[in-house]
Amino acid sequence: MTMERADFGGLEVQRDRLMDGLRAFGANYAEFTQRFATWLGLHSTDAAALVEILYAEDKGAPLSPARLSERISLSSGATTALLNRLEAAGHIVRTREHTDRRIVTLRSSPHVKPRAEEFFGPYARRMAVELSQFTPEQLNQFEDFIVHLRETMDSLLSREYKESRTGGRSVPPGRG
Repeated sequence: MTMERADFGGLEVQRDRLMDGLRAFGANYAEFTQRFATWLGLHSTDAAALVEILYAEDKGAPLSPARLSERISLSSGATTALLNRLEAAGHIVRTREHTDRRIVTLRSSPHVKPRAEEFFGPYARRMAVELSQFTPEQLNQFEDFIVHLRETMDSLLSREYKESRTGGRSVPPGRG
């Protein structure tokens, strides 16, 4: 980052611009997921779950229903109903790959992965081009920054903004 850019409007204004950019990126990503849902004819929550399943599978760490439930912030019962819909639509399969046969692994069905690649391919290619413009050192700084932000959000969600999975409301900060 150049000194000129850091001094433009002061540090607080720069931080505000950064937070605005992160919020806008998150909103755009949510819009991608919504459009994917529409494209597949799914409810947005079902599509968000399918995206999580596909992403985890691509990273070599397929999800269990419990882990998916955490990722999409649904109760176990709501997650089971969602998985039933995705399975009935032929988008996922549940397997028992673990040595502990009670553990279920979620996999995308053979027909959904090519459709997801078709939809998200332009996104992935454009993001790869954008990220290729930065040095490895800059990418390391970005990665550290994102890790710190995620840890902060995880801490806030698990401590200051506790939520009851039984339908209760979030506990306001300082009251949990």
